[in-house]
Amino acid sequence: MAMSKASRGLFSLIRHSAPPSRPYIRSHLISFRSKGTNPSSASVATAAAAVAAAAAGVSARSGFVSWYLGMIEARPILTKSITAGVIFTAGDFSSQMITLCPDMPYDPMRTLRMAAYGVLLSGPSLHLWFNFLSKILPKRDLITTFKKMILGQTLYGPILNSVFFSFNAALQGESVPEIIARLKRDLIPTFKNGLIYWPLCDFITFKFVPVRLQPLVSNSFAFLWTIYITYMAGLKKPCLENVKEEASAQLH
Repeated sequence: MAMSKASRGLFSLIRHSAPPSRPYIRSHLISFRSKGTNPSSASVATAAAAVAAAAAGVSARSGFVSWYLGMIEARPILTKSITAGVIFTAGDFSSQMITLCPDMPYDPMRTLRMAAYGVLLSGPSLHLWFNFLSKILPKRDLITTFKKMILGQTLYGPILNSVFFSFNAALQGESVPEIIARLKRDLIPTFKNGLIYWPLCDFITFKFVPVRLQPLVSNSFAFLWTIYITYMAGLKKPCLENVKEEASAQLH
């Protein structure tokens, strides 16, 4: 009897001295303690946050692309003109950062001239040119693509380069003889370098890109080209006496 009481007292002491068990919350997916942390839950939360951030980034980019395509449909000339202005601005800024000597200051007016050319002339002319080509040469087979490339290199390119140099020179206050001298000096080298750079760009544009997006793709290719031609346009105006001497030497 005494032994039985002792046993009950010992069991009661053990039961009351043991730490209370922690309740569990269970479901068909997870089971964890209400107090304490599952080591894998932190990594799962981190991964979920990373996935959510990546999805938000993709959504933002796709949202911008959708908006831009909508603007091309709604206001094609305005959208392409602003796009060309932005590309010419970035191209001239890059050109100055690359070519200017350390002691030469940045010329914001030059960048402004290039931006104006992109908005007023390059963007609208590209829109009209690509639409014109799509009407007279609607196919996108290999032969038609080469025809478009030839027209671009022999007709559109030389005309647009002439307009570009003349426009930039006129905004700098150069006279008509000075503009003509600049064209004689800069147009032929620009045309030769264009024959090296543009054929592959034009082939990709005409062969694989829809007409409504061709000005955008062409402007994207034009970024590197803009760095070059803005550098050429930024050269000092030629001396008229030297131009006359070169012309007379060629005649004789």
